[in-house]
Amino acid sequence: MRYPALPWPWAALLLVFALLGQEWLLRSFGSAPQFAETAYRTGVAALGATAFALIILPRRRLAYLLGVAVCIGLMAWALWLQHGLGLEPCPLCAFQRIAVIAIGLVFLVAAVHNPGAIGAIVYAGLTFAVGAVGAGLAAWHVWIQAQPKGAIASCGMSLDYMLETLPFTEVISRVLSGSGECAEQGWLFLGLAIPSWTFVFFVAMVAAAIALAREE
Repeated sequence: MRYPALPWPWAALLLVFALLGQEWLLRSFGSAPQFAETAYRTGVAALGATAFALIILPRRRLAYLLGVAVCIGLMAWALWLQHGLGLEPCPLCAFQRIAVIAIGLVFLVAAVHNPGAIGAIVYAGLTFAVGAVGAGLAAWHVWIQAQPKGAIASCGMSLDYMLETLPFTEVISRVLSGSGECAEQGWLFLGLAIPSWTFVFFVAMVAAAIALAREE
């Protein structure tokens, strides 16, 4: 995808490098509170991933196929973490997985359809709707993980058990309230846990879908 003059994705990418340098400088004087630090780092990562996605974004059909591949890759990685490293997904993680799969299905249908301008707008709207829910769940999960130890209930029912025994509305309520397994960070990459990277994914996918809708 081409941009006139100084393209904002390149400017955003340069800004990310500047912010990373600023973060290193700030951390050398003392770390910020956990949630503020995590939110800052997640925002920088989301900006960088979005800029990179828009820089490399190909034409529509190939871009949708690339989106499907990214979703498959994320789910494969999640399953490896679960079955290879023994990191069982908490209920909030399970809901985020559903959102990733839903976006993958939207991209798959879009790739098969190979839409024009109007169709791309529809697919962008669907991606935005699913991505907004997924990003909201991920952001809430990041907040739960940032709470002091003991602030969140130490354990809770599994998602399968809740779906078998409780009304769906109560399942949603209990999942959103969080539990001890949701508060555990588990796997980390560049100082960020899985929910932060899931948030980054949703932001980048939504931005890419909107960019494809604007493509001539």
